[in-house]
Amino acid sequence: MTTRYRLHIDGEDRDAHDGGVLPVFDPCRGLAVAEVAAATPGDVEDAVAAAHRAFPAWAALRPSERGRWLQRLADALEAEAAAFAALESADTGKPLALCREIEIPRAVANLRFFAAAASTFASEAHHGEAGLNLTLRLPLGVVATISPWNLPLYLFTWKLAPALAAGNTVVAKPSEITPASASAFVQLARRIGLPRGVLNLVQGAGPVAGEALVRHPGVKAVSFTGSTAVGRRIGALCGEQLKKCSLELGGKNALLAGEDVDAAPVAELVLRSAFQNAGQICLCNSRLLVPRGRLEEWRFALATAIGDWVAGPPSDASARLGPLASQAQFDKVRGYLALARAEGGRVVAEGRIAASADPAGWFVAPVLLEGLGAASRCASEEIFGPVLSLHPYDDEAEAVALANATPYGLAATVLTHDLGRAQRLAAALDVGLVWVNTWMQRDLRTPFGGARQSGLGREGGWEAMRFFTEARNVCLGT
Repeated sequence: MTTRYRLHIDGEDRDAHDGGVLPVFDPCRGLAVAEVAAATPGDVEDAVAAAHRAFPAWAALRPSERGRWLQRLADALEAEAAAFAALESADTGKPLALCREIEIPRAVANLRFFAAAASTFASEAHHGEAGLNLTLRLPLGVVATISPWNLPLYLFTWKLAPALAAGNTVVAKPSEITPASASAFVQLARRIGLPRGVLNLVQGAGPVAGEALVRHPGVKAVSFTGSTAVGRRIGALCGEQLKKCSLELGGKNALLAGEDVDAAPVAELVLRSAFQNAGQICLCNSRLLVPRGRLEEWRFALATAIGDWVAGPPSDASARLGPLASQAQFDKVRGYLALARAEGGRVVAEGRIAASADPAGWFVAPVLLEGLGAASRCASEEIFGPVLSLHPYDDEAEAVALANATPYGLAATVLTHDLGRAQRLAAALDVGLVWVNTWMQRDLRTPFGGARQSGLGREGGWEAMRFFTEARNVCLGT
C-alpha cells in the first residue's frame, strides 16, 4: 500500500499524532490498496485551533470576497474534473460515467451556487411596529462537517460551501471508507492559495475523530449526513452542549404509481431510482406501490427491464452499477436478502453480475422482490443496496398508508398524470421531499431534509445559510 491520505491542518498535510492509519479498500476486489491517517483527539484539537485562528480574518472578508474564493475553488475543480471523476470512480467502484456526468459536476455546482449565495444572502429589516429592527446573520465561528461514503465529493462540497460562504471556518471529516476525493480537494484549496486554517481536513474513524469533533466545545455547529443510528448519537452529544446540528439521515422511500400510469414507459425511471449507485443513495426508492389490478403489468415490465442492470467494475462498459462500498455493507445487504426469503418474500427478477467482476469484490446483482408485508423488516428498514420490493394497493388511502408505514420520512416519488392526485398525495406523504413524474432532479435553492427518523433540519439554499449563521436582532428606537 503506497498511497496514504493524510490530514490537512492549518494549510499543511500531516500524519496523525500517533502515526495511526486505517486501510482503504478497493471494493471491486475486496483488497486493501491504500491507507488513511486515523486522526486522534489531539489532531482534532489542532484542527479546531487552526480554524479558530483563521476565523476572524475570514469572517471579516466581504461576502463577495468569500464568494470569489469559492468560485476559484469551483474553477480549479472544474479544470480537473476528469481527474477527480477517475479518482472517485476508483475509490468507490462506481461507473466512471456516473462520476463524470453527475457527481463531480454537482460538486462544482455546489461551490458555484454558494459562491453566489455569499453575496445575495441578506440581513432583514422590520419597521413600523416597534422601532427599526435589523436582523443580522452572523457567522458562528468554527463548524464541523461530517460527510458520508456514498457520494464523497458531492456531499463534502454540499456542506463546506455554505459554511465558508457564510463566513465560518471548517473542520471537515469525510468517511474513512472513501477518503480520496476530499484529500485531493484540500490540495486544490492549497494550490489556489485559500488562507491557512479556513478549511481543515481530519481523516479517520467516526467513533474517534468524528466524536472528538462533535464533542469539542470550540465547534459551534455540526452538519452530518449518514445513518440514523450515528445521527442519534450526534444529536444527543450536540443536545448536551446546546450546539446546533443538522442531521440528514436514512430513508426507506416509496414510489407510488397511479392507476393512470402505464408500466413499460416508466420502467427505466423506476429502476434507476432504485439501483443508481447500487442503491447506496438515501434518496433511492426501495418500495414500489402499484394498483393491484395492474400488478402483473408492472411485474412484467420491470422483469423485462431489469436485465439491463449489470453490476461490474468501472472498467466494464456494460456495468450500470458498481460494488457495495465495504465488506460491512456487502454483508448487510446479503443478510437482508436472506431475511426477505425468511419473511415470505420471493425474487421476481434480478439483474446480473458481469463476468468481468472479481469474485472477491463486493458486487450484488439488483433484485426485485415481491410478497413482503408492510410490517416486514425488509419493507420497513433501510437496506441501502440494489433491492426494490413490489407492493400492491387497492385504493389511494391504502397507498398512502403503505408509503407512510416506516419510521423514515425522507422522500417519495409519485407517478401520475392527474394533477389533483399528485397534489393530494404530496400533501399526505409524511416526507421532506416529493418528486412527481421525475426523480433526483434538484434545484439547489430548495430546502432538503427529512421527517421522523430521516433527520433534523434542512440543507440547501437559504436554509443552509441560515443554519451556518446566528441571527442577532438590533432594535433602533424611533
